[in-house]
Amino acid sequence: MGTAEHVELARELTRLVETRIVDPLEILLDPGDDVGDVRERLRVQAEVWAAQLLGPDDRTAVMTSARLIAALFPGDGPFDPPDAWWRTAFGRAVARRTGHPGAEAVGFATAAAMLGITRQGVHDLVKRAKLDRHPDGGVTTASIRARLNLPKEQRVAARRDPH
Repeated sequence: MGTAEHVELARELTRLVETRIVDPLEILLDPGDDVGDVRERLRVQAEVWAAQLLGPDDRTAVMTSARLIAALFPGDGPFDPPDAWWRTAFGRAVARRTGHPGAEAVGFATAAAMLGITRQGVHDLVKRAKLDRHPDGGVTTASIRARLNLPKEQRVAARRDPH
């Protein structure tokens, strides 16, 4: 985990929780009620969440991502963010640690967003058996997660090697 990645993720988590939870809470409370302590605690907790999402413990990372997604993106259906979400610091961390938490397979456009490449790049990786096609269509999220967790040197070398 790099420091810049941690800082970016912690800032993003702070903004998300403030916007989706703390700001609405402040609106609902009486005008004299102060949520400053909550905001300060949130900044500290966002650092912890970022460390958990980027740290070595897979179970902790998966549980942290599940808790954050449940709190920040509540809904009656499965979590299905827009493709642009996967380009955020939180989306990238979830993709690496969990894959897609609501799907066993995703379409090529979503796979491209999760991997940070083009749809054509996904087609090429599937064709070269670097990503697994799902029997029902699309790409398996397990293969996307596995690709994201390859060391960067292996991903770069794999791009240069046509076989």
